[in-house]
Amino acid sequence: MQEEANPSRKKPFFPINTALRHYLKTHGRETALPVSYTDLLNITYSVPIKDKTGKDTLWEKAVYDMRDWNYIKEGLIKLYAIIKTEGDFTFTKHLDVARIDYCTFGNSNPFRIRIVNRYNDNYDHYYIKKEDASRVYGLELEHMLSPNRMTFLTNNDTLVEEHIPGIPGDVFINDYLHRSETNKIRLAKEFVKFNERCFLRLLGDMRSYNYVVEITPDIEDFQYRIRAIDFDQQSYEGRKNLYLPQFFKENNAFVDLTLKHLNTESIEQYQAEERTLIAYRVAAARYRIMDLLNIMSADVITTEEKRDQLKEELEAFFQSAIFHRCKTMGEIVKQMLRFVLQPYLTRIQKNLGKIVD
Repeated sequence: MQEEANPSRKKPFFPINTALRHYLKTHGRETALPVSYTDLLNITYSVPIKDKTGKDTLWEKAVYDMRDWNYIKEGLIKLYAIIKTEGDFTFTKHLDVARIDYCTFGNSNPFRIRIVNRYNDNYDHYYIKKEDASRVYGLELEHMLSPNRMTFLTNNDTLVEEHIPGIPGDVFINDYLHRSETNKIRLAKEFVKFNERCFLRLLGDMRSYNYVVEITPDIEDFQYRIRAIDFDQQSYEGRKNLYLPQFFKENNAFVDLTLKHLNTESIEQYQAEERTLIAYRVAAARYRIMDLLNIMSADVITTEEKRDQLKEELEAFFQSAIFHRCKTMGEIVKQMLRFVLQPYLTRIQKNLGKIVD
């Protein structure tokens, strides 16, 4: 019987401390921004946005007073250039802000900015959110430990994130999963790998609307990648199962698919493959990862009760007392990676030694 996971209804924001701020500056994440999250809160009124079927999307179109609009629009266009071209404003003359959407659902209450090219009506998105240490740790760990590169900027209590393209998980389950052309085995394999990625770095709340599915045409078929798009719940919850996407009822369709098409041996193989890939990434970026984990280990991004609960549940799961001395969530993440990846890192170092010799 699959146990249902229920994350906390509202997670508090955690400030970015001095050490993390220095890390962000060192690695090019911190920069002066022409517009802030607070600026965008000066909404005059908003209009609910509905999808093609008339269903409420939980997003609202924000409308601003003209006295604020010119300043906001100019800042948002410049911010888009900072994200895309490192601040080269040469190409901003033909760009415009088509829409600003505000989400009233979830923890972060983000703004979604739609930038449009006036020459051809092509558009792109990015997001502006309130700064939160949990989210920043989540984005950085995703950047270094997953196959995905993350673009984001921080400054003055504002977090800016590049849009992650893909089909929302809930939409994929409803509209794509059961199509005849969908390769069910490859999709099940990717869900196993995604489940493993989330668990090893303790990224929680991966319900179907918090990730997207990328589809890439391949030789005679398709490849799939599941990508997290919400990092609010990085190492916050106390229950182990909240870090395993397989335990969310919203993902039951993927779980059923996996159980139908993969046997135990195949699942263990794909888990080992993903751990090996993460181990290679750890080896390649070990100094930067260690800097981040050391800062995270000295930070407070959850409650003592949740920390102690997670320690107990992980020790019961691994049948080991390795987490007993962990005082913070950062130390738990560090110990988790060390414990699970050690055999894979040892093999990698051994093979690298053979190459050097």
